[in-house]
This record gives sequence, structure tokens and C-alpha cells, in this order.
Amino acid sequence: MTAKPNLIPVSLDALRPTQITVGGAEVATKRAQWKQLKRKEREHTLAAHWFPAVRGPGGHYYIVDHHHLGRALHEESVGTVWVMQLDDLSEVRGEQFWRLMEFHRWAHPFDEKGKRRAFSAIPSSVAKLRDDPYRALAGFVRKAGGYAKDAAPYAEFLWADHFRPLVPAKKLQPSATEPLPQATIDKAVALARTANARYLPGWTGVTNATPAK
Repeated sequence: MTAKPNLIPVSLDALRPTQITVGGAEVATKRAQWKQLKRKEREHTLAAHWFPAVRGPGGHYYIVDHHHLGRALHEESVGTVWVMQLDDLSEVRGEQFWRLMEFHRWAHPFDEKGKRRAFSAIPSSVAKLRDDPYRALAGFVRKAGGYAKDAAPYAEFLWADHFRPLVPAKKLQPSATEPLPQATIDKAVALARTANARYLPGWTGVTNATPAK
């Protein structure tokens, strides 16, 4: 890999996640996109999608974004990626490290049911990230225009929790042609635009719809 200012080449398998789950359907989509790229395009993609990370205990890099991409690249046997170091907390140990990470909104210890877990439940590698189909649904709904991208960390996890009681899990099963059923995405887009979702980040619905004449 060609040296790049402020970026550090790191083995993908050595990266540490800061969340427990990803959306499996989103990972599948990113894998499909990667497979379509030629060698030069893949190099450009890796250079353009570097992993923001915090250097933590043992000198390990804890990524704070791009977990879906990381899991997809792992599945595609990519060996090395670029990391941008945000901070160095390598001298901090144990619970204090994770408390600092959460204080900076760099950690999200919630499982595939939306339940908070101990920091120890956060996996040690991107290969061990769990599948949360509702997190995938939230991502697809945003891409479909159901709500706007928000700068707030973990905004899509809030949307995932919003959809959990509203969309049956059986409606999230992938098919041979779709990682997530389009009918389910369309339904969730409509749900995202209702007034019930107005407190969520990126909401773009209306609260006072004009009656049809």
C-alpha cells in the first residue's frame, strides 16, 4: 500500500470493534459492491474509506465507524486497511477505557435486541460482530429517503429500535434476489415519516398534513 499522510496501514483482523452488531443485509450489499470493483477501484475505495479509530490498550486500534465495511472486507479476505487515529488512550485500562470511549460517543454496547450489555460483550474482531436485521433495515430506510443522514453517532441504531416493535422479524428475511425485502423497506419508509417518529434524528416527515380535498 502506498504511504498516505496521517493514515496508518493496519491488518483488518487486528482492528477492534466498538459496537456489538451490524446489519447483515447491509454487509451483504457492501460485499456485492466490492465484488464488482476492479483492482484499481478497490485500492481507491480503501483509500477513500479509511477507518477512524482510537489507539487503545495493548496498542490496538478501536474503530468508531465503518463497521459494516470492515465486516464486508473481512468476508472478502482483504488483509490491510487504512486507519486514521483520532486519539491515543493506550495508557488507559479496563473499564475506564470503555467509559471514556462511551463518554466521547465512541462506543455502543447494545446487542441485536437493542438491550444494553456489559462492555465485555463487544467482540474482539470485526469477524465476530453479530447480525441485527433491524439495524440493516434502518440503513436501507435512510438510503431510500425515509429519513436524513444525521451527524449524531449511532443515529441508525435509534431508528432500528424504533422499528423493532413495528416490523415483524419474519418480514426481514432475505431472499435469493434481495438482502432485505423491498416491500418491508417501503413499509418502514412510510413508518419513518409518521409523526410518531418525529423525535428521532434526521426525521423528515410532517406533523400537520393538509387534508385531501
